[in-house]
Amino acid sequence: TLISVLIIFFYLSVTGLVASLKLQDLHVDKYTLVGGHTILECRFNLEGEGLYSVKWYKDGREFYRYVPLDNPKMQAFTINGIHVKLDESNQTQVVLQPLELSSSGKYTCEVSAEAPSFQTVMGDGIMTTIQLPAQGPRIDGGRPRYQVGDMVRLNCTSGPSKPAAKLNWFINGVQADDSFLLGPRIQSVGPYLEESALGLEFRVKRHHFKHGDLKLKCLASIGTMYWKSNEESVEGDRPQRPPVMEVRDNQPHSSRTDLVHSKLK
Repeated sequence: TLISVLIIFFYLSVTGLVASLKLQDLHVDKYTLVGGHTILECRFNLEGEGLYSVKWYKDGREFYRYVPLDNPKMQAFTINGIHVKLDESNQTQVVLQPLELSSSGKYTCEVSAEAPSFQTVMGDGIMTTIQLPAQGPRIDGGRPRYQVGDMVRLNCTSGPSKPAAKLNWFINGVQADDSFLLGPRIQSVGPYLEESALGLEFRVKRHHFKHGDLKLKCLASIGTMYWKSNEESVEGDRPQRPPVMEVRDNQPHSSRTDLVHSKLK
């Protein structure tokens, strides 16, 4: 009976006499670029069992299926942001190209074995597709010269991107203290992109001038995919030299020419 078969199968599973399907490796790129491509990898060990299917889901919706006994073996389903390259995909990998902002999400691989075990294993990973800024960060508000006691008030703005770039200020190569920062502020640009801004405000002290210059750098970054900086080097006001005091002798004295003439006489 069916109950007897299930009892036997349960006993064999517990005693380890039935092979166990294992998910060996799942690779989902953490960051990808708009317009680029990515390879989703799902490697498994059937432990002697037959493969029934491999299915891929994005945010819970199936977009790719590999069933070796079907004809065709591979199928792709329409989902926003997903473009499967079937000619480069198989049972262990799926190639997506081109990528869009809407390609970001949670990707799940589901592997199922054939009867009698019908075992299923799953794994998932999060992918974020990035739109990079068209250019590096911009610094506004600077002056050509500062002197000790002046207030520095600068603003750094990163171009539109998705997600918004993270901004950091550096003073002479050292990351600025949090108490010097204003923001960050993130503003929407159009329906999808974001622009970030971070202010810097501090009073100039003597130690800020390295070899007479004050170097102010803004760094914009997005994960491990984007690092761009902009640096301004400004001079400190150099103190003017005091006038040189000349001490004059009111007594008449001989010039060098007079001395030469006197010797010739």
